[in-house]
Amino acid sequence: MMSAIVLLHRWLGIAFCLLFAMWFATGIVMHFVPFPSLTEAERFAGLVPLDREETRIPVAGAVAASGIADATRVRLIQRSDGAVYIVSGPSRQRAIRAADGNDASVKSADVALAIAQAHARQREIDASHARIVGRADVDQWSVPNGFDRHRPLFRVALGVAAGTEVYVSSLTGEIVLDTTRRERGWNLVGSVLHWIYPTVLRSNWALWDRLVWSLSLLALIAAVLGAVLGIVRIRIGKRQISSPYRGWHALHHLIGLAATVFVLTWICSGWLSMDHGRLFSRGQLTPTEAGLVNAAPDWRDASSLDGWPISSLAREAEWFAFNGNVYRRDRVALGRQTLIRRGDGPRDGPAGFLDVHEIQGLTGRFADGCAPPSVLPDNDDYPARSMMPGAPVYRSFCGEDWFDVDGADGGVLQRLDPSRRAYRWLYGALHTLDFPVLLSHPRLRDVVTVGLCALGLVFSLTGIVIGWRRLRSSLAA
Repeated sequence: MMSAIVLLHRWLGIAFCLLFAMWFATGIVMHFVPFPSLTEAERFAGLVPLDREETRIPVAGAVAASGIADATRVRLIQRSDGAVYIVSGPSRQRAIRAADGNDASVKSADVALAIAQAHARQREIDASHARIVGRADVDQWSVPNGFDRHRPLFRVALGVAAGTEVYVSSLTGEIVLDTTRRERGWNLVGSVLHWIYPTVLRSNWALWDRLVWSLSLLALIAAVLGAVLGIVRIRIGKRQISSPYRGWHALHHLIGLAATVFVLTWICSGWLSMDHGRLFSRGQLTPTEAGLVNAAPDWRDASSLDGWPISSLAREAEWFAFNGNVYRRDRVALGRQTLIRRGDGPRDGPAGFLDVHEIQGLTGRFADGCAPPSVLPDNDDYPARSMMPGAPVYRSFCGEDWFDVDGADGGVLQRLDPSRRAYRWLYGALHTLDFPVLLSHPRLRDVVTVGLCALGLVFSLTGIVIGWRRLRSSLAA
């Protein structure tokens, strides 16, 4: 039995030692430079105030013109080519011109360029030398599935020193992503390597999912076998622990013993990052719950909100259905909005968010006996954040299931059943070290993360040396 473990660990180690070293090294990079994205602050900063005179058709007319029968949300934004409604349903979205109800998708590169330049000017970026550099369904930075509803994308280089590029949705005309030269460079040696994320592979999600899950599982088996051998081969003297090995083998053994807990938990949690519902729930609403949340309203009810004109300071207006009512929120600043409900005036309260009773009206339909919702504190063990800074997130306990609802727009941010709560610790906490005590001390978290990954990297390098020597001697024989 032991000889089989030795043999299996040896050859799995040779096969995966480079992968282990790569994961630890790139983990350090990813801790400081995340994968490129457009933050909500950047998106909102690029919006201009709405021109209400260009809005000639009502929201119900925009929904009808879109042909999306199950529309649940409608946003009004001001593009460089006019005001546009963006009508969204559970599976698709369309852009409709607010002036005449015609299709507002972006087919011209000139229009996409003008939209990108207007966005840049709002963010005080000189885009006078901007140019279109590509139009494609997918590239290295737009490969995540979240962009599927916007493809193909126009990629625009702004011509600034930072090498900033922005992506314009051809379906809505919105800026959906930006990257800088620094982000792209560090991510090539960070996230792209760590996730095994080359475009040619990641564009086939099912293939990428199976491949990375399988590689991670084999790596975990190699680590477990190594831990077993390392513990079995310990020599315990009167006052010290020693190794029966010499040279690089001894170094590999002793560093492995010191790093065993971290290596095992980190590799296991990395494997769990690819779980995607295999062992744990995915935190998604059940079909019944999703039906309640995504129930399409009678959009003619939105006309009752017209008695309260859209604020002249609003950069975005959004109509949405929540628990049978139609609401409109006028976003006048990144962290400030006015919320209006059908048949009612502006919502009470300084920020204008949904209140506890409104949240309970929805979650009470999910299950009997749901406890009254409460506002999540910032230091909650199962964090959920609204895209809008300062907006409350309400948690409702319905038996063993928890629901976190965004007080700004009524979106259900996460569904936490017992399986998902366990996954939060077994993956999130163990792999990203987002334990509450470390989150409250970010510098300490930096030191711990870098220190442990560096220890894992040194351990992996000793494995590379041993593996290379073993492989070379085997080939020579």
